[in-house]
Amino acid sequence: MKWMWRAVLALLLIAALAAAGVWQWLHRPLTLAAPSVELSVEPGTNPAEVARAWVAAGVQADSRVLYQWFKWSGQAKQIRAGSYEVHAGITPYELLDKMVRGDQVLEQLRVIEGWNWRQMRAALAAAPALKSRIAAMSDAEVMAALGEPGVAPEGRFFPDTYAYSRGVSDLTVLKRAREAMKKRLAAAWRQRAADLPLKSAEEALVLASIVEKETGSPADRSRVAAVFVNRLRLGMPLQTDPTVIYGLGDGFDGNLRKRDLQADTPFNTYTRGGLPPTPIAMPGAASLQAALNPAPVKALYFVARGDGSSEFSDDLAAHNRAVNKYIRGK
Repeated sequence: MKWMWRAVLALLLIAALAAAGVWQWLHRPLTLAAPSVELSVEPGTNPAEVARAWVAAGVQADSRVLYQWFKWSGQAKQIRAGSYEVHAGITPYELLDKMVRGDQVLEQLRVIEGWNWRQMRAALAAAPALKSRIAAMSDAEVMAALGEPGVAPEGRFFPDTYAYSRGVSDLTVLKRAREAMKKRLAAAWRQRAADLPLKSAEEALVLASIVEKETGSPADRSRVAAVFVNRLRLGMPLQTDPTVIYGLGDGFDGNLRKRDLQADTPFNTYTRGGLPPTPIAMPGAASLQAALNPAPVKALYFVARGDGSSEFSDDLAAHNRAVNKYIRGK
């Protein structure tokens, strides 16, 4: 029997030594080929592939041992896709923990209120570490890829700051911005004021885009919206310059002339009644709210005072006086 006890003790000793060795390995800094090593883990990558990818990227370890650690920990299936960066001193334990927590390297794209689709495209093209898919796609193809064929892209994306993992596609960011706008618009539409001259949330989005471009001072936003809502109620032309400029496209040289106001396009709200066919920019939350809950005023006109704010008038005579004062200096 003594030999059995000795064998058991020997096995226990070996197991203890092995456990100690494993513990030491897990908490010993990994050797890296460079001061920092980056890796993008794509969705669906299995743990063995993740281990091999880290070694290929510059973690100087046996990929089979790394994989066994991932598997033995019981957390292998919890590894999250994303972009990771590790530095000298990281241990195998910390490496797995980083991926399980999703402690990623993130970039940011800031989308500004009032941007048009062309500016959005340019921002996506210039965004760091963003995989370009839309560069070779038409606008129609982009919207089809987002699951909305036949929908114009203008105004469909919510202006905000979007954090993303390095190596994700621009379509991924666009989809998030599109979903954000749909949610914001739907919420604003549900909370809209009664008796608005708007038939749908789509029309509200178009109006909000005009309010976004016409508002110089945030304090004036709901009254700017009220002017256009009041005009729609009365069947008056909106006569807003930003829609005319949008309709001119590349033909606009920065100086809006009388002939431009008379040049008929689907977006010329001097020559055509009602709302233009699509939004002209990306409205922010404040403009969505203003378009659907305008100030309770009777104003039909406004003119810039020159300091960012506007002077509002209920009738044409008062408006003409305001124009003489603030534009003509009389």
